[in-house]
Amino acid sequence: MTSPNPPRPNLSALGWLLAVPALLGALITLVLPTVQTLWLSFQSGGVMRESAYAGTANYADLLGDGAFWRALGFTLSLTLLPLLVAVVVAPLLALALDRAGAWPRRAGRVVLSLAVVTFSPVAVAGAWTRGLSPESSGLAALAQGLREPGTAPWTLRLIVAAGTFGIVCALAVLAYLPALRGGSAVPATLAVAALVLLATVATGVQTFSIGMVLTRGGPQHTTETLAGLQYDYAFRMARFGPGAAVAALSGVILGVLGVVATLVAALSRLRITLTPRLKPAQGAPELKGGPVPDDPFETPGGPVPHGEAAPYGGAQAPQGVPAFHGSPAAPGGAYGAGIGSPAAPGGAYGAAVGRRAAGTGWVAAGVVALLIFAAAWVLLSWPWIDGVLATPSAPASTLRTHVNTWVPALAGALVSVGVAYLAALGIGGLRPLGRGSEWLLLAFAPWLFVGPGPLGVANWQNARNLGLIDSFPALVPPLLVSVPALLVLTLLCKGLSERSGGDFFGGVLLPSLPMAGILAGAVTLVNAHDLSWPLLVAQQADVHTTPVSQVTRLGSFAGGTPDIGAATPLLVVAVALAALVAAQLLYLDRLAVTTNGSPVRTDAA
Repeated sequence: MTSPNPPRPNLSALGWLLAVPALLGALITLVLPTVQTLWLSFQSGGVMRESAYAGTANYADLLGDGAFWRALGFTLSLTLLPLLVAVVVAPLLALALDRAGAWPRRAGRVVLSLAVVTFSPVAVAGAWTRGLSPESSGLAALAQGLREPGTAPWTLRLIVAAGTFGIVCALAVLAYLPALRGGSAVPATLAVAALVLLATVATGVQTFSIGMVLTRGGPQHTTETLAGLQYDYAFRMARFGPGAAVAALSGVILGVLGVVATLVAALSRLRITLTPRLKPAQGAPELKGGPVPDDPFETPGGPVPHGEAAPYGGAQAPQGVPAFHGSPAAPGGAYGAGIGSPAAPGGAYGAAVGRRAAGTGWVAAGVVALLIFAAAWVLLSWPWIDGVLATPSAPASTLRTHVNTWVPALAGALVSVGVAYLAALGIGGLRPLGRGSEWLLLAFAPWLFVGPGPLGVANWQNARNLGLIDSFPALVPPLLVSVPALLVLTLLCKGLSERSGGDFFGGVLLPSLPMAGILAGAVTLVNAHDLSWPLLVAQQADVHTTPVSQVTRLGSFAGGTPDIGAATPLLVVAVALAALVAAQLLYLDRLAVTTNGSPVRTDAA
């Protein structure tokens, strides 16, 4: 008898081949700069004097000096309030939007998209500098507390929390919503919550822009961050050894966080997939009764496994076993596809789970929650909004500045995400090691959360040796592979592969391509708003990016109005917002995050 599912060809060799560019990119732009940073941390000297081997003296001085521990403590304290937003506020908002149904959830995605595309850390910090004026009033006047050593730390913590509320909550909610689509939402949500927590802490460890603009570590070093301390040692005092030592210690923290995050994803068997919107079959009744069980074979006696492990292997249920809408025992069901059948969107690793329309109470709760978020976001962002609406005393950007900002940012994103996508197709889509293929991500895990800061000393030295300082090519971020994009795309390709039935092109490549484009756009925004790398390599005005130009003008600011809106020009915001809203409604709203092969939920269109 011929099997209905022909054996899948062994494409493990192609999987390894697709991963090669990412491995080489990681070796060149992650591993070697890390080794170089470690070597520099054992050196004395710098730009102004010849380097000499100093052993562990730099580390002994740092760890024995209160400045490092004070900077570490203050840096970690900056993450406390954003963490509350990420792991308490965001899950509640995501739950309310998810339970409210399609249109409140989609409206929420539009509002959250606006919070994402308008965020610029330098612009936010520049807006708060207006509160340092004696005649300032309202929320911005809080910035006057930055003048005194006793009040500056808590003032900066509050400003960071207020300025990042919208972006932190938006990104966290967008991460939680797919987890809530799983048939077993609790394990997926807990796994996502762990990743969100780790990412928030890792981002806080690398905080640089807001502190650089508002306090530069003062007064009296009370607001010094790890990134600021590294910058002071390496580039203000021209002492590469201590600066590299701070970078190495920061890298250890980030490496541990990255490894833990990768282990969470691998051990929970995290996967991302797409759930088609199923329209009721012609003449089929609406689901107006109780919720459809998470498993079509579930009986009052308790749950049973999903997918291939389900009773009867997804075949017709024997007589006497109850059939539900959309189950194998009711071919076509209410939604035109049997759960667990070849046509079902659950495939081999879980059935698609239907869900009735939201009740009036949940719709009201979702709308109210969204309005509360929008009101809080506008209130906390008012210093930035007021700054954008104000007429600047002098523009901080020209056409050349915008070209310096966006062209290298886009080029870097296309390369780093493109290389990551190839590796994700190989690791997640072709599975060269079978079910354990995602463990290959551990090779990249130490750099999952590493931004340009911890590798900045080594990369600046390399750019200087190549004669690239103050040149346009130097503005391209020195990164050939985006490890966060690699993780997300691998989990997506993994989920798609398990349901593709061996169709790599139509089942994995094409459905994952939009996500690669979305991530390339996200990395472009991150690159364009970054301050740490362009500040190191762009000293001359003709190669300034917008954030560098803003910081330069704010540093020489005397009585005028800073150009807050330069980092978020209307055209860029409009294009980015239109693209992100389209992606949210047409693609991201269909994502589902599951763990351990749990089913996914499909909503009627």
